[in-house]
Amino acid sequence: MSSIGTGYDLSASQFSPDGRVFQVEYAQKAVENSGTAIALRGKDGVVLAVEKLVTSKLYEAGANKRIFSIDRHVGVACAGLLADARQLVETARTEASNYRADYGSSVPLKGYYGCAIGKAKQAAKTEIEKLKVKEMTCRELVKEAAKIIYVIHDEIKDKTFELELSWVGTETGGIHKFVPKDLFDEAEKYAKDALQEESDSDEEM
Repeated sequence: MSSIGTGYDLSASQFSPDGRVFQVEYAQKAVENSGTAIALRGKDGVVLAVEKLVTSKLYEAGANKRIFSIDRHVGVACAGLLADARQLVETARTEASNYRADYGSSVPLKGYYGCAIGKAKQAAKTEIEKLKVKEMTCRELVKEAAKIIYVIHDEIKDKTFELELSWVGTETGGIHKFVPKDLFDEAEKYAKDALQEESDSDEEM
């Protein structure tokens, strides 16, 4: 059977003769080549962090966010193509709204204590495993999430990136929000200092 996508890659619900869904495969490849996104679940909430790669000098700082709110208490960090991310977010928002209408409550959440997607997901998972996330507060995790993104960033392949951070938990009254600027700046400084220390120790060896 042919594995060429021509004619079978126009819809996410269309199967090729050999049983493949090319739109799903394209999306997976886009995620694998995108900036890394991580989620950390601590004792009082969840922190999301994204390495948003800047691929053009014409890029406007702060544009094309990669972290979105799905419901009041639910956020998502998207990797891959922005158009795909927006479609995913709209679908998830509709599902959350339907769940609330059908069951009279918000979507219940379960999840891992730490997960990662994107091109450096394995390196990010290794860094996450070094942390005792269950015992950490969101304030502590914001700093650690920023540090992980800076540590796993490949400066040779991807020169520039923007850090995005959001959280939901006790500190936010259970509402998903972007991290406040003062805490964001503190976390970014912590991450850059940690990266510099790591670089200095490598040079001494």
